[in-house]
Order: sequence, then structure tokens, then C-alpha cells
Amino acid sequence: MMNPHMGSNFDDFLEEEGILVEVESIAWKRVIAFQITQLMEEQNLTKTDMAKKMNTSRAALDRLLDPTNTSATLNTLEQAAIVLGKRLRVELV
Repeated sequence: MMNPHMGSNFDDFLEEEGILVEVESIAWKRVIAFQITQLMEEQNLTKTDMAKKMNTSRAALDRLLDPTNTSATLNTLEQAAIVLGKRLRVELV
């Protein structure tokens, strides 16, 4: 019996399963949460300090740093980037 996925790439498989967008969202969020956490550590910023500088709550920052929570807004990401001395770049490809 021939494997229907033989020769296809992983994105094709995820698309066939109907989960490509969800998987990509989680992957991007994990990368962003990791980057923010790393920059906070490099700059010796606690979560409390970061939340204050972002003018947000500690709970909101915890949601941003949660790699499984994909509901971050562009505004929140932009605030985090500014506090960390970075620029947020979003692009459609």
C-alpha cells in the first residue's frame, strides 16, 4: 500500500490535517515568548519591572510570555519591543 504522504512536505501534511495555521501560530508565539524572555534576562528585568515599563499588569505580561497563549495583540508586542530597545517587525509573505 502506498503512503499518501510520501514525497510531501510537513506543511502539506499539516494543511491536509487542517491544523497548519494553528501549529504555525503556536510556533511563532513560542519564538516570540523565548526572545522576550531572553532579552529580559540579558537586561536584568524582572516580570514586575517589565510590566511596569509596559504600563500593563503582571498577568498581561504572563500571558505574553506564555508560549501556548497565542492571543497577544500587536500593541502588547510593540510595547514589549520598545521597553527592550527593539523594533517589532510584522510582514506578510
